[in-house]
Parts: sequence; C-alpha cells; structure tokens
Amino acid sequence: MSYKCTLLRTLLRTLLPITTAIAMLTSSIVYADIALDNDQSTVSFVSIKKGTAGEAHTFKKVSGLLSDSGELKIVIDLASVDTKVEIRDTRMKRDLFETSKFAEATLTAKVDAMTEDGVKNISTDATLDLHGVSKTVLVHATVVKNGDSIVATSTKPIIIDAAAFGLDGGIAKLKELAKLPSIATAVPVNFVLVFSK
Repeated sequence: MSYKCTLLRTLLRTLLPITTAIAMLTSSIVYADIALDNDQSTVSFVSIKKGTAGEAHTFKKVSGLLSDSGELKIVIDLASVDTKVEIRDTRMKRDLFETSKFAEATLTAKVDAMTEDGVKNISTDATLDLHGVSKTVLVHATVVKNGDSIVATSTKPIIIDAAAFGLDGGIAKLKELAKLPSIATAVPVNFVLVFSK
C-alpha cells in the first residue's frame, strides 16, 4: 500500500509541472490572439450594372481573429449586407447569397507575424469559403502594427469571380428582378481590418 502511495506521489510530482506548463502555454496563446474590431473595420464591394454604373456596398457585421503566429480568420455575416436600398438588400440576401443556406463567408490565411511596431506590405494567398465553395484568392495589403493594435488595408481589390462561387445564377436573378441589361460577375472587394487586444 505504501509503495502505491509513493508511486502515486511521484507521478503527481512529475505531471504537475507538465500540466502547469501546458496551461500557461495555452493561456499565452489565447491571450496572444487579437480580435477584429467590427466598429472600426470595413469590408466593401462594388457592383457594376448597365456596363458602367458602379455602386459601393458594405457588410455591417464582420468578426475575426489574428493569432500571434499569423493565423488569420475573417468571418463575414452575409445577412448584414448594406446597399442603402432595402429591397436590394433583401434580394441580395435571398437570391444572391442565399443566406438561409449560406449565412457566412470565411477567409483564412497565414501571414508573417509582426513582432515589432512598423509597416509591412504583404501579398499572400488566402482561402475564401463562400456560397459552399472554397477557392484561393490573392490578397494584397498594407499592415501597420502599433502596440497591441494592427490595421490591415487592402492595396489592391480582391476580385471575386461570381461564377466560380456559384453566384452567377443569383446575379442573373437580380438582373431579372431589377430589369437591368447587365450586372458584372467580377466583383472587386476592399477592406480595412482593425485588430486589437
């Protein structure tokens, strides 16, 4: 019995530092993640109708995390689309994005971690999950780190090919409903993303 107790105490003494180290490491990783500030961030896109008429739209709800190791995840609530025209918002949600089935768009990427304050221009591949389709898109941005805050601003728009994400049918429906001769299927997207602890 005393042998078993001694063995148990030895195991506890051995495991305690390990579990403490794991807990500290996990805590530091969680603390190192910085969250996107929705109020300060903007994700916008431009639609082109009738060949030449461009209109800018935004999403009002965007969330995300950037880890200390550079793992980036951005989630866009597609039902938060804001075109400043209520009937157009409704049609986009229902007929284009089909938010009842595809509520969110998600962009993930691995970026170089910035350990010191400064400015960096980046070009990186990212994975965009939209409308049930996952594709690689190229992201160009200027990243500014200042203390616990990071701001990433697109330097070139991300061009989304609506047909590649199965959205061309929705665009055709919007064109029909609005009685338009054309709506472009190439959609430029720009962003300003503000992260802070």
